[in-house]
Amino acid sequence: MGGKFLFDGPGEAPVTILLAHGAGAPMDSASMKATAQALAGAGFRVARFEFGYMAARRTSEGRKPPPRAETLNPEYRAAIAELGAKGALVIGGKSMGGRVASMVADDLHAEGKIAGLLCLGYPFHPPGKPEQLRTRHLADLQTPTLICQGARDEFGTRDEVSQYDLSDRIELLWLEDGDHDLKPRKTISGFSAADHLKTLAEAAARWAGRLAS
Repeated sequence: MGGKFLFDGPGEAPVTILLAHGAGAPMDSASMKATAQALAGAGFRVARFEFGYMAARRTSEGRKPPPRAETLNPEYRAAIAELGAKGALVIGGKSMGGRVASMVADDLHAEGKIAGLLCLGYPFHPPGKPEQLRTRHLADLQTPTLICQGARDEFGTRDEVSQYDLSDRIELLWLEDGDHDLKPRKTISGFSAADHLKTLAEAAARWAGRLAS
């Protein structure tokens, strides 16, 4: 684990969200920063962190490829321990980061260490390979989960995901015409990326409020 966190939002917030990045972009990418700031604006304390392979790219010339997602599970657990969040903790991330969080969530939830799971653009399958599903563990997921997905995400469109066997603990927020980064085509949808991030943050705040009730 890279060790350092990037924080947004009030330190005294009742809910902290720990976010991991996707496979190809770091924790300080424009997309991750905008998402964290939108969530902070909705009252969350947001902490971003990097997996070791991504942190290593900052100090070496070569682009170390991402390892298999499941091998990052211990790094995610280590990040939670290092963060030591006060109050309720929601874990999650962008694409692969959310997938890794989803694989460790149930054990942590059963131990009372997390309140929920937030996935942003979940990679239900590799682009162009809808038969290679990454959903088996999602059928029996017990952790309260919110997945925010672009309706035209090439990793899982609205039509595709509607056919999947997903746990009833999972809520889906569909963002109209959003791609894998949740960004819509404004000329087609009438929405901007900022509009979708605001919708996401407001939905996450309502969802998190239900976790505490």
